[in-house]
Amino acid sequence: MKHITSFLFIALVSLRAEAPKPIASVLQPYVEDKVLAGAVTMVADKDKVLDVTTVGWADIAAKKPMAKNAIFWIASMSKPITTTAFMMLVDEGKVSLDDPVEKYLPEFKGQMVIAEKDAEHVVLKKPKHPITVRNVLSHTSGLAFKSAVESPTLDMLPLRVAVLSYAAAPLQFEPDTKYQYANAGINTAARIIEVVSGMSYEDFMQQRLFAPLGMVDTTFWPSEEQEKRIATSYKANESKTDLEATTVGQLYYPLHERIRQPMPAGGLFSTAADVVKFCQMLLNGGQLNGKRYISEAALKQLQTKQTGEGLNAYSLGFSLNGSSFGHGGAYSTNMSIDLAKGIVTVFMVQNAGWRTDEGKKILPAFQKAAADHFAKP
Repeated sequence: MKHITSFLFIALVSLRAEAPKPIASVLQPYVEDKVLAGAVTMVADKDKVLDVTTVGWADIAAKKPMAKNAIFWIASMSKPITTTAFMMLVDEGKVSLDDPVEKYLPEFKGQMVIAEKDAEHVVLKKPKHPITVRNVLSHTSGLAFKSAVESPTLDMLPLRVAVLSYAAAPLQFEPDTKYQYANAGINTAARIIEVVSGMSYEDFMQQRLFAPLGMVDTTFWPSEEQEKRIATSYKANESKTDLEATTVGQLYYPLHERIRQPMPAGGLFSTAADVVKFCQMLLNGGQLNGKRYISEAALKQLQTKQTGEGLNAYSLGFSLNGSSFGHGGAYSTNMSIDLAKGIVTVFMVQNAGWRTDEGKKILPAFQKAAADHFAKP
């Protein structure tokens, strides 16, 4: 009897070891082909995490495997997170989406728009209407991606100073007429958070969103301990035959130095587990674990196309794709909340552009595998 019990135990362990891992089986070939260094992915519904997968390396040279608690620069995924926090103030009646930005930031009064421009001259005119809060949150304001003084990195100017530089430049097009992706817009909205709330942007984010949600590793300034968990960033080597380590050109190093300024449009670091909590809150109608963060009306604005006919499908801080809304980051991270399928997917990697076009297939392959195995019927 003892031998039979042992045999059954061994058989059970073997079956568990050989249990199919649908996400890993999709991602691992890209690691082996040296297109992807490593990844952490998560799939969740509104109540629980359904799958956590790690593949590849956090540091190839050191042979350091990717860990579940690895930290990633999530770049422009900061935009929807900032916008969601902004909507708390909309819910409280402290700001309106259709107010002109100049109501809260007087430095924007009298801002002009470029009517003509060539190598010899620039002609300015008064825009048909001043830029609105809705414009800056939907990339339809006419603001440039960044200002001329935001260099060599994007994280060295205090938010107040950066926004002053946006107001000093003319708009590049009439508000509402085009979609032009602009860090400046989201940063401007974050400055409004400061003016309206009476708190610094970073304190507002920490106290109103990160701490209540339990996003313990989400920060603009990774601590020295957290820096050790940051996944190495990779790009193609010169011959495009392999991957080589790189850094984030938009950021000043060392990352924990408080000389760096919080960048609302792209400065956050986070983990897959933290981002999943944020996404679950949105999938759950704006609330999580009994606490409401934004109203259903505010959430509807985040799910609704705000750009004009024929323009990119963008809401307020979120990209739209069919039944899902979410956002990617410059180093290939992504989060998506799919209302029809009832799941969220989080894709955490650190790739500064893909070595080959095969890299462009990785995220869709992961999302398809997640939907096939975990979507609600």
